[in-house]
Amino acid sequence: MTATYNLTAYAIYLPIVLTLTVIVSELLFRNAKVFMMDIFHQKSDIALATNSLFKIGFYLLNIGFAFLIIEFSQLITGESLVVGLSKKIGGFSIYLGLMLLFNLLLFMKVRKKSNEKELINNLTDEKPNI
Repeated sequence: MTATYNLTAYAIYLPIVLTLTVIVSELLFRNAKVFMMDIFHQKSDIALATNSLFKIGFYLLNIGFAFLIIEFSQLITGESLVVGLSKKIGGFSIYLGLMLLFNLLLFMKVRKKSNEKELINNLTDEKPNI
């Protein structure tokens, strides 16, 4: 009976964490296009390519972590199944939220640096009127 609960846990856990990863990734990187366009000064080719690479990295990190923590201890009752799933999915959700915030902070920091660099370039390009 233990094997049945463990298999049930895996059958529930995997679709949930994979779906969460896809949803968060799609929302993050659809909205990150604005940041990327600003960072790369409206150069859409490099902005979209960079965004796609970030997205692939996000998938690899999060799905890899989901598989890394997949092991359930011996689930012998329905209650232990629910508790085990809650801990795993809850922990993964917290991790996913932290990854989302980390990516947002990274985008904001890079955007700020890009804007500062652009401002410096604009100031040095200006010629005084004589």
